[in-house]
This record gives sequence, C-alpha cells and structure tokens, in this order.
Amino acid sequence: MSLTANWSYPTAIRLGAGRISELPEVCANAGIKKPLLVTDAGLVSLPITAKTVAIMKEGGLGDAVFSDVQPNPDDLQLAAGLEVYKAGGFDGVIAFGGGSALDLAKAIAFMSGQTRPVWDFEDIGDWWTRADPAGIAPVIAIPTTAGTGSEVGRASVLTNSESHVKKIIFHPKMLPVAVICDPELTVGMPPVVTAGTGLDAFIHSFEAFSSPFYHPMSQGIALEGMRLVKDNLMTAYKDGGNIEARTHMLSAAAMGATAFQKGLGAVHALSHPIGAVYGTPHGMTNAIALPAVVKFNRPAIEARVELLAAYLGIEGGFDGFYAWLIDFSRALGVPEKMSALGVDRDQIDLLAKMAVEDPSAGGNPIPLTTEITKKLYEEII
Repeated sequence: MSLTANWSYPTAIRLGAGRISELPEVCANAGIKKPLLVTDAGLVSLPITAKTVAIMKEGGLGDAVFSDVQPNPDDLQLAAGLEVYKAGGFDGVIAFGGGSALDLAKAIAFMSGQTRPVWDFEDIGDWWTRADPAGIAPVIAIPTTAGTGSEVGRASVLTNSESHVKKIIFHPKMLPVAVICDPELTVGMPPVVTAGTGLDAFIHSFEAFSSPFYHPMSQGIALEGMRLVKDNLMTAYKDGGNIEARTHMLSAAAMGATAFQKGLGAVHALSHPIGAVYGTPHGMTNAIALPAVVKFNRPAIEARVELLAAYLGIEGGFDGFYAWLIDFSRALGVPEKMSALGVDRDQIDLLAKMAVEDPSAGGNPIPLTTEITKKLYEEII
C-alpha cells in the first residue's frame, strides 16, 4: 500500500514523503504570492526549515520568516507577529512546526484584517461571527510534529499574558486552505517530543471517543486514530527514521484533531491550566494526566472502553486497557507525576478553578466540579 495520498477532508491534504517540494504549487493554488513563514525559535535554525525556506525562494515566494514563537504562545507573541506581517505586505501565512507554531501562525493570519481585540473571538457561542471574513489571510499548514493536529483545526489556543489563562480562538475560516504532511520533516523529532506529541494525538481521539455528545463520524475516526497510535508510536519512538511509522502518526494526529469536534474532556481541562501557569509541554502534560482521568471516568465509559480494547486487540476489557495504557506510557518515558515537569502544589486551588472553567471540561462524561479537579490535581502532581 502506497503511503502517498491527496485528501480533501477536512481540508486539502497532501500526504507523503518528499511532498514539501510541492509548496510553491500549493501556494499558487491558494493565491499566495508573498507568504510569511511562521515557525518556532527551536526550529528556525534546523535543516528542515532551511530546506523549506530554500524551496520558497526557488519558487519565487521570498524567504520571509517570523520565529519569535515559544511553547504555549500568548497575545504578546501574536502582536509581534502581526507587526511583522502587516509591515511586510504579506498575503498569506505558511504555518511550519509543532502545535505552538501552527496555532500562532493561524492566529496571525486570522487577526491580520480584524479591528477588534483577539479575545473578542473566543470560542463562546457565536462570537466568531464578530470577525470580518475578508480580513482572514489564507494559511498553508506544514506540521513537523505528529500530535496536536492543529493543521486541520479551526481554532488556535492562545494564552492571555496577564491572566495566564489559555483561551480558544475560533473561526471556521481559520482552517488552513491546504496542508502538507511530509513525514521526512518529522524524523528529526527527539524521542521525548515524539512520545509527548504522539500521546497527545491518542488523547485527542480517546477524549473524543469518551465524550457523551452525539457525533458518529468523529467516533469512527477516533477509533482508527487510536489504533494507528498504538501500532506505530513505539516504532517512531525507537526508530525515528522509520518513514512508515512517521506517516501513520501524521495521519493519527490529523484524525485526533478532526475527531475532537465531538468534544474533549478532563485531561485537557486539567492540562491547559498547568501549561498556562507553568509552561509545560502540552502533550506530555496530557499524558501524565490521562491514567487518573481514565480511572475517574470509569463508571461512565467502561462499556465503551471494552469495545475500544477489543478493536485495539487488547484483552481484559477496561482493566486490560488500563494496564496496557500504563505500560505503554512508561515505555515511552512518561513520568508518573507533574512534579517531574516542575509543577508544584502551591497553585492547586487556582488550577482547580481554572480547570472547571476550561472549555474542554464540558465534554467530560462525568461533570467536573472544583472539588473533583482539586482531587485529580492532588493525584497527578
């Protein structure tokens, strides 16, 4: 089976090794003549970025790069990126990197023609209708990690630099007009990043699968997304150059982000505040929180997890799945506690309050209260 494909759902996706070479054609199809490539500070000096910028330049697209992107991007980084975008007279954005770079790139493109502050477009009710669609620049997304799936998402997660609260900024037109999923761009990911981002993809699908809302399409996508992670993440972790495993993981990441239209849950509700306050890596933070949340949600999800275990080829129903999850996480180097990421117990009361208010909390199969989130934090920190 060839692992090269062109998909049109949920947006135009070109999947396969070496397809970064098609970037000029993809930009031309999108009507982009002068793009700004947005990437993060850790990627900007790496060979894959230099190669991509060279392809841009050879294709007559210039070589403009904005790389002032840190993990868990905030409104200050957004303002800096917007200043560069507007001053340069660009007509589109190439989002290049992991979840943070992709989220900030999408936010820059979205805000490039808006007059209201970014917080006016938080994912609440129909706030997205406040935006001027004509003021949203097109985005070409090129993921270099396989986890967040931001390349197929219609939102950006942005931290408020004053309150340290993560907010979801949403608009249907934030969905990139095209995506290039080239596994060759992901082979340089260190094992710890491979593990964290890969488990993030699994958790997106798992929380969508566990969500009580009705969305059969997402349910099916989530199921196969989890199988791809189970069967390929360990290979990618141990052998970073394995193109087949890397390709499957890129697919799983996009599937997880497509599936969570059905909802997320307590894992993300707990991890978002920790990431905002302590600046921890999102995927690994999720991975540490997952076992405690699975155990807490058992009364509501046991029957569903038994079906999942059977599909994944795991014996023993819920208990068998939970045991596999612990073993899988430990083999991928996931710590047992958040303290390994520098998180302390000083802020538990604040974190518990923030978790209940997080938009992801509403998708948990068991309603969350401050008392519940506090107990969960006490278990995982």
